[in-house]
Amino acid sequence: MNLEQLFLDNKEKTIEGRYLTLESIEPILKRINTNKQLSVVGESVQGRPIYKYVIGTGKTKIYLWSQMHGNESTTTKALFDFLNVLHNGSDLAKDLLANFTFCCLPMLNPDGATLYTRSNANEIDLNRDSQNLTQPESKVLRAVFEGFKPDFCYNLHDQRTIFGVADTGKPATVSFLAPSYNEEREINDSRQKAINLIAGMNAVLQEFIPGHIGRFDDSFNINCIGDTFQYLGVPTILFEAGHYPRDYEREITRKYIFIALVSSFKMLNENVIEINRTDDYLNIPQNKVVFYDFIYKNIKINYDGNEKITNFAAQYKEELVNGNINFNAYIAKVDDLEVFFGHEVFDAQGAMYEDQDENFPKLDQKANFCLNKKLNFVNGLIKK
Repeated sequence: MNLEQLFLDNKEKTIEGRYLTLESIEPILKRINTNKQLSVVGESVQGRPIYKYVIGTGKTKIYLWSQMHGNESTTTKALFDFLNVLHNGSDLAKDLLANFTFCCLPMLNPDGATLYTRSNANEIDLNRDSQNLTQPESKVLRAVFEGFKPDFCYNLHDQRTIFGVADTGKPATVSFLAPSYNEEREINDSRQKAINLIAGMNAVLQEFIPGHIGRFDDSFNINCIGDTFQYLGVPTILFEAGHYPRDYEREITRKYIFIALVSSFKMLNENVIEINRTDDYLNIPQNKVVFYDFIYKNIKINYDGNEKITNFAAQYKEELVNGNINFNAYIAKVDDLEVFFGHEVFDAQGAMYEDQDENFPKLDQKANFCLNKKLNFVNGLIKK
């Protein structure tokens, strides 16, 4: 099967970019509501509907939810790409629909999606509310879990551009985690199933983006939903859609999340998951905070009357302005960058730094500056 072509043939073209709201996906949900698969299972803090979409008649039940964090939309796009596969009438679609029942909450946190925030409208991180269930969105997620009684849970997220694959210098484009179910991080039957499935997805993705797959930290936190569901005995997999070079809109990463989803269902359907792939799972390098969006090396500055050479880094902040996400670069670190990588690296070779302030890079200052009075940087990039 050509997974890249499958993606291209089924990509949901009405949604793209990072800012995905309920208004973005409601027309799609209504279009694919061909047999009353769609229902409203609750409301957000601000009264927006939380939709559930159930499709398939198979024995194996898969529970998927996305945009638990409102500003993490990549997996939502990939989820709709996959739902298009289920509606394309192919032999693959018929096979999956006959063997699986998919229960999807494509946007758990519609208020956060509108506000482009991680938290919900009450400024609560829903992924730390799995025990107290203080928020209406958390209660919906748990109620659907208890009613659906899934065989596998897919917890779909994005991660920031700061994460790399260990110290390899490669960004973590896709990362996985089989959450722990206890403080000792032991492996029981439930967690083993998640581990085996991740190992299988990793093997597939290595063919497309070798070295760009990471493994998330598995420290136990019962307040996290993945840890809770694993504790309750349901194999749970955390997906983290990360950075691919220059893919800040996450349209390329979207494809690899789609490939991971489809390959996981194929493996489950064909029952090709090995009994114990713990070593393969543990050999996936861990995520590590080692990246900045920009690193500038060998910059000459005048500091207290003395010229010196320094390095500094800038990082994008994703800021919602008039319904659009603006990537605005701010200086994030000065000096001590030896262990960090940049998605973009510029070697100034001793050029003199100037800006409109004190001619010295300062934290949280916009990354607008000049080198040797002729090379202008605006929003982190060379102005052409």
